[in-house]
Amino acid sequence: MKKHNSELGPISTSELEYLQEHEMSRRDFMLDSLAVGGLAATFGLAASGAAWGSIQPPADEVVRIGYLPITDATVLLVAHAMGYFEDEGLKTEPPVLMRGWSPLVEGFAAAKFNLVHLLKPIPIWMRYNNGFPVKIMSWAHLNGSGLVVGRHTGVESFADLGGKQVAVPYWYSMHNIVLQMGLRHAGLTPVIKSQGEPLAANEVNLQIMPPPDMPPALAARKIDAFIVAEPFNAVGEMLAGGKMLRFTGDMWKNHPCCVVCMNENQINANPEWSQKVMNAIVRAQIYAQQNKKEVAHMLSKDGRGYLPMKADIIERAMTLYDEDSYATPDAIQNPGWGSGRIDFQPWPYPSATKLIVNELKNTLVGGDTTFLQKLDADFVAEDLVDYRFVKAAMEKHTGWQQGPGFNADNPFEREEVIKL
Repeated sequence: MKKHNSELGPISTSELEYLQEHEMSRRDFMLDSLAVGGLAATFGLAASGAAWGSIQPPADEVVRIGYLPITDATVLLVAHAMGYFEDEGLKTEPPVLMRGWSPLVEGFAAAKFNLVHLLKPIPIWMRYNNGFPVKIMSWAHLNGSGLVVGRHTGVESFADLGGKQVAVPYWYSMHNIVLQMGLRHAGLTPVIKSQGEPLAANEVNLQIMPPPDMPPALAARKIDAFIVAEPFNAVGEMLAGGKMLRFTGDMWKNHPCCVVCMNENQINANPEWSQKVMNAIVRAQIYAQQNKKEVAHMLSKDGRGYLPMKADIIERAMTLYDEDSYATPDAIQNPGWGSGRIDFQPWPYPSATKLIVNELKNTLVGGDTTFLQKLDADFVAEDLVDYRFVKAAMEKHTGWQQGPGFNADNPFEREEVIKL
């Protein structure tokens, strides 16, 4: 496996071409238009429940998956690849790879897809800022992200990020939340300033950047660091000369990132279909957790081709997580947590939803955040998430108990653990 370290040279032209042409293009991950104008404005609708209620999912029961080419989509793709939907008596169409959060959200809202994965803060924004009847059905994975810094920066800890430029994939992301928690803990102030605008020694400038642009931008020294989902951290390490500063799952124990989502109208209209879908998803969670290396190859361009990255990149992104490999900087400070680089566990713990809602209120984001200040975390944990189908699926399929953090005495509740 090819690695970049301090002895290796800068990123090559061929590597840059691979990143830019074979991963995704700059425009692919843009969600700025939705964030600024609102999802409803994209469709020319008023942001009301009544308006959104007029968009109905197709009447048939074919599973239509939309996904982004990141490891967050693993369980949707494994369920399809392994025939788990068909085992439930469901028909499926080939999953559709969407080149960005914006077209994925739009396709889901327009009923092109009835099963998607979304960054967990996005359903919060869709439901409570735009009135769209999205429901979180389960978690898609645990952890699976990290903060990569350029070797040119000399950064060895969060405290060294003062005066630096850091890219995040989207304001409403777990990445932005966890990053800012770490910055505040280090005594730094996140800001949003134009390029070239001077930064104080204690300020860290945040900018939205599509994940595919992050490794090339780091290699070109246009940014100093980025925080993102896998496999782009692995891409940054292997192709852009970056180094892992800290894994997010080492800061917030077994945190959620992407979640599995459906349209509430379809759930209510066909609960039997919804249950079958979730049976397949939970089964895929179990398989992915127990067979990470095999799944990495299956997803890669060298396997079934669900993701456009090579197998060695996906494998690193899903399996490489040991103290020796990440001792300098100390990217894994809590090895006793027993977490992996990415893990798979379906249960959507209410405590995590509540923490996300409360942390979003303290997180710097672009655009109007008025709707966030009105949200009650306890209400959101009950209203946004549908626990019925995933719990029934977990009763049908065993093996999820082997996931990290399982507590046999209290499997459906937990205390959130954060060590910055």
